[in-house]
Amino acid sequence: MQNISHVLAQQGREWIKGLRPARNVGANVTREIELLLAEVEKRAPTDVATFNTQVEALRKKQPSLPPSGNKTPSKSETTSTSYKRDPSDVAWVLNEAGNECESCGCASPFVKDDGSPYLEVHHVVRLADNGPDTVDNAVALCPNCHRALHHAADKHELRESPL
Repeated sequence: MQNISHVLAQQGREWIKGLRPARNVGANVTREIELLLAEVEKRAPTDVATFNTQVEALRKKQPSLPPSGNKTPSKSETTSTSYKRDPSDVAWVLNEAGNECESCGCASPFVKDDGSPYLEVHHVVRLADNGPDTVDNAVALCPNCHRALHHAADKHELRESPL
């Protein structure tokens, strides 16, 4: 079960409560779990967790020479689900935040071409988890705080703290 939590965490999803993600899951096991999850959820499989697991394993090896890379990388097509968001909710949340991240309180990291501050709107309860697309379920965040809520080791604690 901790292996499943590992895959869910690598995909940026909520892992199984009470079962912290395992740290020693290999890429082959990760891929098998990704395929099983896709089958159970009746969706196309992705290789997000497998890729992230491979990157983690390679980072631990620290090769002495840089890799040669791939001058002509292959590509694949994917299908994804997106949610129709209400632009008036996004506009409201951004206007209410002004130029300030609602998590860390810092000013937006830069100004966009149109002169507005760059902040990202985050749903407290994800739309994928049946969260509502409403202003009371959304906050304006700087990119660092937004990524932390999805990927930080303490993301669960961050989500529980008042924004």
